[in-house]
Amino acid sequence: MMETQDGAELCFPQLFNTSCRKLTPPWFEVMLIHILLSSISLLTVALNLLVIISVSHFRQLHTPTNILLLSLAVSDLLVGLVLMPGAILQKTSCWFLGDLVCSLYNYLDLIIMSSSIGDMVLISVDRYVAICDPLHYTTRITMNRVKFCVFLFWLCCVSYSIFFTKVDLTLPDRYIPCYGECLLVVGYIAGIVDLILIFIVPVTVIVALYLRIFAVAVSQARAMRSHITAVTLQLSVTPKAKKSELKAARTLGVLVVVFLICFSPYYCISLAAENLLTASYASFVVPVFYFLNSCLNPVIYALFYPWFRKAVKLIVTLQILQPGSCETNML
Repeated sequence: MMETQDGAELCFPQLFNTSCRKLTPPWFEVMLIHILLSSISLLTVALNLLVIISVSHFRQLHTPTNILLLSLAVSDLLVGLVLMPGAILQKTSCWFLGDLVCSLYNYLDLIIMSSSIGDMVLISVDRYVAICDPLHYTTRITMNRVKFCVFLFWLCCVSYSIFFTKVDLTLPDRYIPCYGECLLVVGYIAGIVDLILIFIVPVTVIVALYLRIFAVAVSQARAMRSHITAVTLQLSVTPKAKKSELKAARTLGVLVVVFLICFSPYYCISLAAENLLTASYASFVVPVFYFLNSCLNPVIYALFYPWFRKAVKLIVTLQILQPGSCETNML
C-alpha cells in the first residue's frame, strides 16, 4: 500500500495524485462499528420481513392501516438491506464501488428516507379520520385509496430524489474531490428546501393531527367514565371511535414519537450546516438514530399488536405453509 509524505495510506495507490486517503480508525472502533451496525442490519431485515410476510399473507390483516404499516416496513427493510452495509463501508474504509454506485446509493438513501416520512404522514391522517370522523372512516379510507396514496407517495419520493441527485447520476464524479470517497453534496438553497419539505412541513402536519387526536381521545375517555354522559351518548347521533381505534391511535402515536426522536438530529444538524455532506456528518448521525428507528418499528408492533405476535409464531413454526393458512383468524 503506497503512502503519502505524511505516512497516510491511499485508497488507490495507482492514482497517487487523485486518490483519497484511507480511513484508519482504531481497530476496536472498526470492530465495534462492524458488529453494531451489522447486528442492527440483520435484525432490521429479519423483523421487517416478518411484518411484510404477516400483512401480505393473512387476509384478515389486509386493512388500510396495515397497508400503511406494510409500506413503512418496506422502507425499513431497504434501510437494513441497502443503507446499513453502505454506511459500514463509508465509515470504516474507502469507497471501492465506484462513483456510479455511490450516486445510486445516495439516490436510494433519499428515496427511502422521504418515503418513511411520507408513510408517517399517511398513518397520522388515517388515525385522524378514524378517531375524529369515525362515521365516514370506512367510506373515506378504503383499500384502493390507501394503495393509490402509497403508490403516489413512493412515486413522488422517486421524483423528488432525482432533483437532488440528477447531477450525480449524470456526472457521478463532478463533486468527488478524490477517488475512494462517497459524498452527496447539496447546496444551501436545496438543503433549505429539503429541510422544509421533508421535515418541517411533515412534522408540523403529524404533530397537529396527533394533538387533535389526543384531544378527541381524552374527551371520549371522559365521556365513557360518566354515566350521565353515557346516557346522553346513547341518544346522540354523533358517533364515537371504537376502543380498538383508540388503542391503535396510541400504538401508532408511540411509533410517530420514536420516529421524530430518531429523525430530528439529522435535520437539526442541517440547520447549522452550510452544505449537507452525507459522508462527513450524516454517517455519524444516521447510523445511530435513523437506522435504529427502522429496527425499533417492528419491536413496537410486537409490544402493542397481538396479531403481529401471533403471525410471527405462525411464520416461525412454518404453519403458514399449510393450505388455507391465509384465512387464519388473527384478531
